Amino acid sequence: MKFFLPLVFLICTVSCSVQKERTSTDVSDDKIQNDTLRIANDSLEYEIIIFEPGFNSWLVTQKPRGYYNQNYLEQRNRTFVINYNQRVLNPFRFDPNLYPQQINYEYNVDYGYEVNYLLYFYFVYFQQKYGQKLR
Repeated sequence: MKFFLPLVFLICTVSCSVQKERTSTDVSDDKIQNDTLRIANDSLEYEIIIFEPGFNSWLVTQKPRGYYNQNYLEQRNRTFVINYNQRVLNPFRFDPNLYPQQINYEYNVDYGYEVNYLLYFYFVYFQQKYGQKLR
């Protein structure tokens, strides 16, 4: 069996406030559990889960919140999501283990600063870790 998918993005209906929480899993490795990041918002009805070992420890070494404005993050995320989703649709050219499913990022929705900040830096991390270029 191929390795477990390193990225899980789920954008779906939830009823939680914006939060980060440690997500419990069946995996006994605390490092992996600590690298699961969940962001949810009931007013926008979305949820994003990032499951990527090493992401949280890498994130603390990056530019702090507030360094980039939300408009910049949204523009970069749009480009990254378009390129990422195109790769999902082309599994014979791009590794389907790196691009398992599309990201439902609607351009006319204000997801807020925190979601855009984390999504942007996930894409930066993803590109560095896996040698990808999503420009």
